[in-house]
Amino acid sequence: MSSPDTLPAIRNLILVPGDQLTPDISSLAAGDPTRDRVLMAELQDEASYVRHHKKKIAFLFSAMRHFADELRGLGWSVDYVRLGDPAHQGSFTEQVAQNVAALKPQRIVLTEPGEWRVLEMVRGWAERFGVPVDIMPDTRFLCSIPDFQHWASGRKQLRMEYFYREMRRKTGLLMDGDAPVGGQWNYDADNRKPAAPDLFMPRPPTFAPDKVTRDVLALVEQRFGNHFGDLEPFWFATTRADAQAAFAAFVEQSLPRFGDFQDAMLRGSAFLYHGVVSHYLNCGLLDPLTICRQVEAAFRAGKVPLNSAEGFIRQIIGWREYVRGIYWLKMPDYERSNALDHHRPLPDFYWTAETDMACVRAAVTQTKEQAYAHHIQRLMVTGNFAMLAGVDPHELHLWYLSVYADAYEWVELPNTVGMSQFADGGLLASKPYAASGAYINRMSDYCGSCAYDVKQRTGPDACPFNSLYWAFIARHRERIGRNPRMAQMVATWDRFGADEQARISASATQFLATL
Repeated sequence: MSSPDTLPAIRNLILVPGDQLTPDISSLAAGDPTRDRVLMAELQDEASYVRHHKKKIAFLFSAMRHFADELRGLGWSVDYVRLGDPAHQGSFTEQVAQNVAALKPQRIVLTEPGEWRVLEMVRGWAERFGVPVDIMPDTRFLCSIPDFQHWASGRKQLRMEYFYREMRRKTGLLMDGDAPVGGQWNYDADNRKPAAPDLFMPRPPTFAPDKVTRDVLALVEQRFGNHFGDLEPFWFATTRADAQAAFAAFVEQSLPRFGDFQDAMLRGSAFLYHGVVSHYLNCGLLDPLTICRQVEAAFRAGKVPLNSAEGFIRQIIGWREYVRGIYWLKMPDYERSNALDHHRPLPDFYWTAETDMACVRAAVTQTKEQAYAHHIQRLMVTGNFAMLAGVDPHELHLWYLSVYADAYEWVELPNTVGMSQFADGGLLASKPYAASGAYINRMSDYCGSCAYDVKQRTGPDACPFNSLYWAFIARHRERIGRNPRMAQMVATWDRFGADEQARISASATQFLATL
């Protein structure tokens, strides 16, 4: 890169962070390549404010370097600061300060940051630098932050399903006029089948690291070698073209069976029929509306069943948009929500995978190897266990934010605090997603090889999920007993005899003492 001392004066300094790798994002769309300059930087602070998985850091740094080249090919002047460059300042604020001092731009322009802590930084820049700062809406999302706030205002209860229907109407996806295709909005009930091992199960495409990526891998190993996770084999796409190819392969090979088996889990099958594209989507290599239209086109061409198409589209225009809205509606206090008053430290096996619970061991091992686990592994294995065990939801939030390549606070925090841990008291989820070992046994093949017996409720050989589940019900019976979706389980606990209740409590206490 050029030294900041030698850069010519410019009109606008456009900041493009690593989760905005989209050439027509609002900050760039409003710019002029002949008069403006782009600033991108690999920042030590951003790579280490939590100890991000090594694969995640490598993926983003490589994708950023490729995106800088993409912008240069479009005529932009890009000031790209690599980690380790003499010009590297470590943080957003200090990096912008250096470039503002050298370039003396008339304005600083950026698309609204995806995380509250970054927005708080940006809000202080105009006063610090004496330069106007234009924060533009992120038009990659289909529902703006003000529009979500308007939708939520005055509602007694916020539920994703009703928001999702509005988004279907707004986009026209899977609509026949004013009615949903097929006559119903949601086919989630058709998407809960267990899967069987299949030698011909498709796998996500893999992409051999090019020189850019190999250089990044060496950098990450040198700078972040003590972070969680396996750096290699590294197979992620790091260019827009490769990310689009990965998505096209998903639509052709896996999407037809995605719907039926999206909640299933199998030993040795990390991906099943999932797309494994959320990290491409969340950093900007894929566009949400574009990929949803591709899925709809595949359905209308008869290549994909409705439950698969609807299930995928619901995750994007429903759940993804909804949790972002909740994040910006409730931050900053939302981060420390703890309605269930859980304070147990996160067990070490979330980092080591050293546990006899086969399901937890599989989920953490896969996370370590791939920086990926699908939503049911996160919600009903690692998340479910943490809630049953009374783990502090903020500690779990920091773990999820650290270990997954697709994790950014706007999407991860509401999923953890609200959906997984019920720590917001029911704002996001209509009930706690608590389950005993029976659910995991029904939806996976983990239990057959587990050291614990999923059919036993108490005793040293019993599946820990069983006693922890009932102890959770007992501990929170007053709160959850008022929930129509949980009242039956509270009633079942009350029907247990005093001796059985005592055995359950003793088993749960004994297991928790081993953590």
